[in-house]
Amino acid sequence: MKKKKLNIIGLPFDDKSTFMKGTAQAPDRIREILHEGSSNYMTETGIDLGQEIKLNDLGNIEIEEYHQISSQIHEVLDADIPALFLGGDHSVTYPISLALNKVYGEFDILHFDAHADIYDHFDGDKYSHACPFARIMETGFVKKLVSVGMRNMSAHLSQQAEKFGIEIVMMKDIDKIKDFNFQNPLYISIDLDALDPAFAPGVSHHEPGGFSTRQLIHLLHQVESPLIGADIVELNPDRDVNGITAALAVKLLKELAGLIIRNG
Repeated sequence: MKKKKLNIIGLPFDDKSTFMKGTAQAPDRIREILHEGSSNYMTETGIDLGQEIKLNDLGNIEIEEYHQISSQIHEVLDADIPALFLGGDHSVTYPISLALNKVYGEFDILHFDAHADIYDHFDGDKYSHACPFARIMETGFVKKLVSVGMRNMSAHLSQQAEKFGIEIVMMKDIDKIKDFNFQNPLYISIDLDALDPAFAPGVSHHEPGGFSTRQLIHLLHQVESPLIGADIVELNPDRDVNGITAALAVKLLKELAGLIIRNG
C-alpha cells in the first residue's frame, strides 16, 4: 500500500509575542514528545500514522525577519502534500496563509483560541500575535473564518469581528455548535490556550474556562471539509508542567494528521 504524505514544518518564532517569550522552542519540543515512544502513532479515527502516512519532517524554517516567512514557506510547500505547521507564536499564521493562497487559492479557516487575535494593532504592532486574523481577513482570500473558544472579547474585537464578517463562537456557547459548514478547502489553526490551563498549562497566556482535551478533539472529529493544512501554535515549554502541554500538542498533531488524510 502506497503511503499518503504529510509535511511537517517548524516555525521557531516568538518575536511577536506580547507577554513572554518561549514559543520558539515549541517545534523541537513537540517532535521530541512525538517520537519518544511513550505513545504510538495511532489516531482515534483509526489511522496509523506509522503505516498509512509518511510524515515528511522538513525541519525548521530559519527565520531572520518576519516579512520573509511567507516566501520561505512558499519555497517548501507542495500542492500535492498538505502541511502541518508547528509554531511559534500565533503571528506565523498570517504568513502561512499568504503562502497557502499562492498554492491553493481561496480557502476557509477554522480557528480555536481563547482570543480572537483580530486587533487592528497591539502596542503599535500590526503584526503582533494578537493581530494575525485581522491581517488575513484584509487580504480577501479567506472567504469564511470561524473562531471558536473566545472568552475575552472587548468592544474593539467585537467591532473587528463585525467588520470582517467573522463568526465568533464564545466558549460559553460551544454547546450550541451542531456542525461546521465550509464551502471551500479548509485550514485549521489551533492556539493551545484555547484549552483550559488545567489541560494546557504550558502557554504564555492562561485564560481559565477553556476546552477540555476531549471537547476539542470531539469538535475536530466533526470536521468533514477537505483540509489543505493546519497549525498548532503558542506552546511555551518554559511554562509547561512535566510535558503535559507538549503531549497535548502531539495528540492534536496526530488527530489533525488523521483528519487531513481522512477528509482528503
